[in-house]
Amino acid sequence: MDYAESREYVAGDDARHIDWKLTARTGRAHTKMFQAERERLTLIVGDTAPALYFGTRVRFKSVQAARAGAIAAWVAARDGDRIAALRGSLHEPPVPPAAGTRGVLRTLDALVRWYARPPSDDGGLGMALDHAQRLLRPGSRLIVLADAGSVADTPAQRWPVLAQHHEVILLMLVDPLEVSPPKALLPLADGAGEGASRLELDLGTQRVRARWRECFGAPVATALAQLPARGVRVAALSTNDGSDAWLPLLGLPWHQVA
Repeated sequence: MDYAESREYVAGDDARHIDWKLTARTGRAHTKMFQAERERLTLIVGDTAPALYFGTRVRFKSVQAARAGAIAAWVAARDGDRIAALRGSLHEPPVPPAAGTRGVLRTLDALVRWYARPPSDDGGLGMALDHAQRLLRPGSRLIVLADAGSVADTPAQRWPVLAQHHEVILLMLVDPLEVSPPKALLPLADGAGEGASRLELDLGTQRVRARWRECFGAPVATALAQLPARGVRVAALSTNDGSDAWLPLLGLPWHQVA
């Protein structure tokens, strides 16, 4: 409910809604009047962890996050919502809520900037959720674009708190190599040229594959298994999936949105 105005108190008004400041100023009891909020808020939260700027099939995880976020913005506009967006940053303010094409274009501009390259001031998913809690209002829709590792680092109790008053949708960006690595020797390097460090992982051995699954596969499986019971709609969105593959979480195929 949105605050509309204050008027003088009359018998039968809810005493919990008394406007104490106006009452003190005028010397006469006043009560606050409320009206139903006309537009829901859709808030898109973008994780900008370094692990997102990677991909082996079709596109980087960061690009998939931007594409999925763009679709979410257009869905919100179609539903008549106000659209806002933010990431974990101490310096960049949230994209302010706006309806229609203006809200969509502001959000698209932010997604392009965030996911073109890793920001230098990434504060993590936890910081982004802190910012979100200050902006959200009861009944809002929260769409989180995040790396599975960031989700694993987020305390489990945060999700039911968010889902208690909001519709929460979590899209975890994954790469096929992370979920299903080849049983082969995998060469890795941290750069190019003579100064680059190089190592090899033998993913054909049981010990290395088990460690790989622990680092990459387990966070995805844990979130998919546990978060729905906490009120969160969750999906793993691979880099080689269609960027609209998560729309069934809303009960919508893409052709109903376009």
